[in-house]
Formats: sequence, structure tokens, C-alpha cells
Amino acid sequence: MPPAAFRRQPDAVAAAAGWFGRDAGLALLASEVDVLQQAIQSRIGQACLWLAPLPAGTDADPGILKLHAAECGLAGDVRTALPLPLAGESCGVVVVQHLADLACDPGLLLEECARVLVPGGRLWLLALNPLSPYRMRWRGQGPRVAEPVTWRRRLRSVGLQPEPVSQGLGPTWTVALDPAMQDGAGLRAAFLLRAEKRRVPMIPRRAPARLGWQAEPNA
Repeated sequence: MPPAAFRRQPDAVAAAAGWFGRDAGLALLASEVDVLQQAIQSRIGQACLWLAPLPAGTDADPGILKLHAAECGLAGDVRTALPLPLAGESCGVVVVQHLADLACDPGLLLEECARVLVPGGRLWLLALNPLSPYRMRWRGQGPRVAEPVTWRRRLRSVGLQPEPVSQGLGPTWTVALDPAMQDGAGLRAAFLLRAEKRRVPMIPRRAPARLGWQAEPNA
């Protein structure tokens, strides 16, 4: 059964994730490569979890657990569902690259991300900007978007402390590579919002039920 956070029709999840595999989505993902490198290198020596809409390239660091959206829930280095097959407080960095844009309940996904972060660890959230003219390119394609203020509220609700200002990146109007960062989301296609795990959780979180997982078969 797909995890609760992704409990939508499998074809709807596939369509939403598939948008990132077309020209407009690929241009956005390419604009985020530098940010991903910054996130991965920010806590060298600690485990990193990378959640993405599409499979990552094969040249990624083998020390990173890479998962992407799939009909089963999540696939990649392992095939799994929520809760994640990771011990609590085991990751120094968690990158959520648009996977929360595909979830019907992103709060459940963020709760799991907060659980696996070490105290002082950071979550790097990349999300689509609903105020960008670029939204016309994903409208009706499946992604579910929200403004930075909504994401800050969601992050705080799971015990994370978000930065006060998001950073906009990606194209604005045309399908083009644009990795330059700006303060505030503005009209850019996406924004980055980082959040740190509080050393003492603001609210108690229930212990997730254990679910099995299996290794992703080699191609």
C-alpha cells in the first residue's frame, strides 16, 4: 500500500512526477544542481537523505540515500514507503526536492524527515512557487504547491525551525536554465527553504509503525 502521504491514484502521482521529466521540469531541476551540491556538502561525514521527483543520476555520491516518487511510494536505492527504513536521528542532511509538491499530505512526509534528522541537522526544502508565471507550465499536471509561509508553518509543526527568508531560483517565464539565487521567492519558478531541527522537539511525535522494504533491483 502506498504511504499515507502519497495516498493518491498511482497514475496521478506518476503524472505529477512526470512533469519534472519534460522540458519545463528538466530546466528547473537543472537550475537546482548547485543548491543540491551545497546541501550534500554541508555536513560532510554525516549521512544524507535525498528525496526527489525523478531518479537521481548514477554518478551521485554512494554515501547518499537517494529515493524518488514511485507507484509503490518511494523507490531508488531501496523500495519503501513511510515510515522510512532509517533510524531516528541518523541523517545530518535531508533534501526534499519537490517530493513534497507531489504529496497529498506533505505534513506526514516532513514529520518523517524531522524524525531522521540529527539534532542540529538541516532539511533543505525545494518547492514550486505558486506566484511564479512559470506555474502555467505545471498547471493541471498534478503538482500541489504552496507559498513559503505555508511551508514554514508545516515545518514548525514538526519541530523544525525554518529560516525567515526563502531564496528564489529557477526560470521565471521561459524554459531556461537559471541557477542564480535571490532573496525571497519573488516570481522564480521555485524556492529554497532551509530548516534546522530543534534539539528539544516542540511536540511529541508518535512512533511510526515498522514497514518492510526491499532493495531496488539492478537494471
